[in-house]
Amino acid sequence: MTTETSEDAVRRRTAVFDYRKKLLQHKELDSRVRAVRENLRTSRKEFGKTEDDLKSLQSVGQIIGEVLRPLDNERLIVKASSGPRYVVGCRSKVDKEKLVTGTRVVLDMTTLTIMRALPREVDPVVYNMLHEDPGNVSYSAVGGLSDQIRELRESIELPLMNPELFLRVGIKPPKGVLLYGPPGTGKTLLARAIASNIDANFLKVVSSAIIDKYIGESARLIREMFGYARDHQPCIIFMDEVDAIGGRRFSEGTSADREIQRTLMELLNQLDGFEQLGKVKMIMATNRPDVLDPALLRPGRLDRKIEIPLPNEQSRMEILKIHAAGIAKHGEIDYEAVVKLAEGFNGADLRNVCTEAGMSAIRAERDYVIHEDFMKAVRKLNEAKKLESSSHYNADFGKE
Repeated sequence: MTTETSEDAVRRRTAVFDYRKKLLQHKELDSRVRAVRENLRTSRKEFGKTEDDLKSLQSVGQIIGEVLRPLDNERLIVKASSGPRYVVGCRSKVDKEKLVTGTRVVLDMTTLTIMRALPREVDPVVYNMLHEDPGNVSYSAVGGLSDQIRELRESIELPLMNPELFLRVGIKPPKGVLLYGPPGTGKTLLARAIASNIDANFLKVVSSAIIDKYIGESARLIREMFGYARDHQPCIIFMDEVDAIGGRRFSEGTSADREIQRTLMELLNQLDGFEQLGKVKMIMATNRPDVLDPALLRPGRLDRKIEIPLPNEQSRMEILKIHAAGIAKHGEIDYEAVVKLAEGFNGADLRNVCTEAGMSAIRAERDYVIHEDFMKAVRKLNEAKKLESSSHYNADFGKE
């Protein structure tokens, strides 16, 4: 009996040893399989890349041309980029309805057959205007401008989102809006809020960036900008600091002044020319409305002029609370006392009050802001405001 028990124990130990050995072998083989699979995946990726490289080396380039006019359903007159003109055919897969006069096309190198249509050629400056992120700004982040927001939404958002309302009433929707007021009152912020809350393309233009030293280049940029906007409807064009190109015209001046006047005339033509803007809306902003050309301000081009004034006491309270919402605070903050000391402050000044209050807390080695920090900040900025030049601003503009 004892012999049998010892034999069973030996067999059991042998079986356990063999099991562990096989388990280790299985783990080793499993890791090898995983490594082989990873190598195979990498090799396939490298093979695909090499194949693409070989194809690109073996492929023949194509010619870019422009359709001059269709002759019939099968043939078109095309001007190649090198200069010559050809009568060419078209690939069966290409939509012939898109091949109108002025369309950019790709031509085969040997047969000159139209292979496909290309989008409109766009200046990189205009392309970058569209791809500038306006940020995520809600209407609630714009304090003290509820009437201005309503007017702007009626002029810009309503015609884009619900054009049938204007058709039912029988009126033409506004084409453009001018936002004017002192610096720092939220004109650009309003435009960013509109761009963030409407499902439409947004072109942000800094007017001074359009001016080019070569004659005709600035006007070409304006044409391309409006053409690009028409191709990407619905679209909002926001032109900031419009007084850079929209100033009053005069008979005398340098060649640079005449170039700016040509740019303005192109802008006037695009706003109210023969070609309809469709679902393209224009927002312009300036803090010098008194220097703008009267032709730019007439209804039909800029139908609404919205004044963005300095905030009153209630508006300053709203703006201050918006900017102070994200600040770590301790104890009770008497916003009314801060607002009363902030007489004549604009929205940018009130944001600066919050920044200065935070800096005061950092100097005191605290990670929160108290009421005294706000009071110190507003007193400091009050002193700084006295140094600012009291530039003349025509507040009666648009109130005739």
